[in-house]
Amino acid sequence: MTSAPTSQAINPTTKAEVLARALPYIKRFHGKTIVIKYGGNAMTDPALQASFASDVVLLKLVGMNPVVVHGGGPQIDEALNKIGKKGTFIQGMRVTDAETMEVVEWVLGGEVQQDIVGLINFAGGKAVGLTGRDGGLIRAHKLKMADRDDPSKWHDVGQVGEIESIDPAVVRALQDDQFIPVISPIGFGADNESYNINADLVAGKLAEVLKAEKLVLLTNTPGVLDKQGQLLSGLTAKRIDELFADGTISGGMLPKISSALDAAKNGVNSVHIIDGRVPHCLLLEILTDEGVGTMIKSH
Repeated sequence: MTSAPTSQAINPTTKAEVLARALPYIKRFHGKTIVIKYGGNAMTDPALQASFASDVVLLKLVGMNPVVVHGGGPQIDEALNKIGKKGTFIQGMRVTDAETMEVVEWVLGGEVQQDIVGLINFAGGKAVGLTGRDGGLIRAHKLKMADRDDPSKWHDVGQVGEIESIDPAVVRALQDDQFIPVISPIGFGADNESYNINADLVAGKLAEVLKAEKLVLLTNTPGVLDKQGQLLSGLTAKRIDELFADGTISGGMLPKISSALDAAKNGVNSVHIIDGRVPHCLLLEILTDEGVGTMIKSH
């Protein structure tokens, strides 16, 4: 015999209190846009996938406008392995030749995106997948990447893009029709070439352009940690500059924090870097005062 779901063990009074405490947050964020970068364990663990999808649907049903931007690094690596190709990285950026770009497009814009759309629709939402080509959403040009140690040197990382502009018209139209946009971080250039763009950067820039209330970045860590491994629950722009300077923030966290900081400086009310390994982390971050990560404010 299967055991009763945990939720049934919570007494009705506690349930009512939990719901009542969510009310001020629901009122405050009603009608507001929340851009969510979806990646890491939350994308690959079936239980976390289901909790993410139901969180997104619940946010939509209580009147918020979630927009999902997804990554897919591990899935791209897996697909490259199948064709006998090994991914190479320079300063955290994937070197993307023409063959790799083809794989990136069909993995991100096909398999991964459609999985997410399916999960959200199964949970009762109405998700629609987009890439940067749809509705001219993300225009990009080739990234010129300076060497970290010698800024006079440049690295050629192939079809990796830098965002030129974002036209949010197609996203707004979908939101107005009660759809949940799910966006793959692929841009297009002046000659119609495709570009692979860091998903954190796309999420940050999209949050700015949509004048989002919040940008939420899911990670595989509890948030931003200091050198002792302790969680830094609140950060300002000034403090982040200090953490960059002393090397506390490095590696894969660099693009994440940079895009978070830019968004906070350019009108996004708050940016949250949260632990995607925690079930229902989105609801905990947005509808309770029990945050599960680091919040970044511009000042």
